[in-house]
Parts: sequence; structure tokens; C-alpha cells
Amino acid sequence: MKRNTTGRYISLAIILLLAILFVAKFGGPSILKLYLETGVGTCQKIPILCLAPEERIVNLDINKEYFAELLTLKFPKMEIAVPKGFDVVQEAIKKVYYKKKRSQHSGAVIYLLHEPPNFFIDLFPQLKRQGIIDNYKFIRRVMYAKLKDTENLTDAFFVIMKGIFIPDLGRQENVRMVQFKVADKKGFINYNLGKPGNYFDCNVIDNEGVFFKIYIKDKGAVLDLDQVLFIISKVRS
Repeated sequence: MKRNTTGRYISLAIILLLAILFVAKFGGPSILKLYLETGVGTCQKIPILCLAPEERIVNLDINKEYFAELLTLKFPKMEIAVPKGFDVVQEAIKKVYYKKKRSQHSGAVIYLLHEPPNFFIDLFPQLKRQGIIDNYKFIRRVMYAKLKDTENLTDAFFVIMKGIFIPDLGRQENVRMVQFKVADKKGFINYNLGKPGNYFDCNVIDNEGVFFKIYIKDKGAVLDLDQVLFIISKVRS
């Protein structure tokens, strides 16, 4: 994720939305869905477009000893504890944690994105009429968006956002989406466990409404969901 990641999301969404305004106004839901399939993709090609969070994890009992194995890194916008052997990138800042001999998990990367409270609502104030009044409700609507349930322009907007907001998760046949609440954080994790590695797309909101995106490409497949939840629980502004 580079500095212009969020801007790219928004630009793509606006372009696609402008393109479907005519379709939404003069065509029915079936035509709107067909247009989305052409511009974004089908559920066969991108299965996550027809998936939604399937379970809720609340205050998981995390092994506190795991924290001793992590490295606490401080960036200008956030602080996070991460496993050794990962490159960690926040926007244009990169921190590498191996020295002369490269880690056996080289190529494993954690990308970080931080946005202030109400960031998405400030970008799209018209969504307040739909009851979407903070970062959490915006992300929740994105994650629950389904191509097959598209009936209007608002539905189409969130399907588009889902298609471009969720990064590469490998082969999507095994992707799962879960909702979680752990410590003072809540949000959604989209993940895929398997060859050639694990992928975790974590969309996290704290009690102050700050949004964190933590995208993990775990090339060595060393992390499981419990460990990722622990990492999430320790992130701070």
C-alpha cells in the first residue's frame, strides 16, 4: 500500500459510479447487476463479491506469551507489534527486520494504512442519509455488500468498494470473512490459509473511530488467525 492507496480506491469508485448512473436511473436491478459484472467482475471470478462475514469472534483468549515474541514498531501514525521476519510498510515508510542473512520467510510483508475518525463519511457525506455515520458502519456495509443483492445505486457503490478495497487474497476458493471484537478493537478479517502462503486483510476500528487496515502476506505461512487477532489487539495510533 503506497501513499496514494486510499486515493486510488476513491478515484476508481467515482469513475465506476459515474459510469453506472445512467444504468441505475433508466435500467432495472438486473441491468445494474449485469453492468457491475462487466466492470467489477462476477462471483465466479471473484467469489468474495458474493461472500459476507460468517461468524463473530468476541474477546478471544489470546496467549499472552506470544507478545514476548513480537517486535513493537513505531511509525508516524501508528504503533504495532509484529513477528520477526516480516517487512513492514506504512505508506512510503518501510522497516525490514532481518540482517545479513535473510529470513527464511523473506517476501513476507505487512502493509499498514491509518485513517482518522469519520474519514470515509467526510469523503462521502451523502451516505449519512443511509444511516452510515462513522468508519465502522462504512466498512461494515462494504464487507456485507453482495453483487447478487444489488438493487440500487447505493448497493452498487458498496459492491464497487468491496471489489477494489479488498486486496489480493490468493485463490479465493478458500477465502473466509469473519467479524471480530477483541480488546478495544472491532472490525472484519478476510483471510485465506493455504499454499503458497497465508493472506490476512484486516479492517480494524478502535473505540475512538480510527481506522486501521493491516494487510498481511504471510509467505512462510507462520501465522494463524489467533495470532493475527493478537497483533490487531495491540495496534495503536
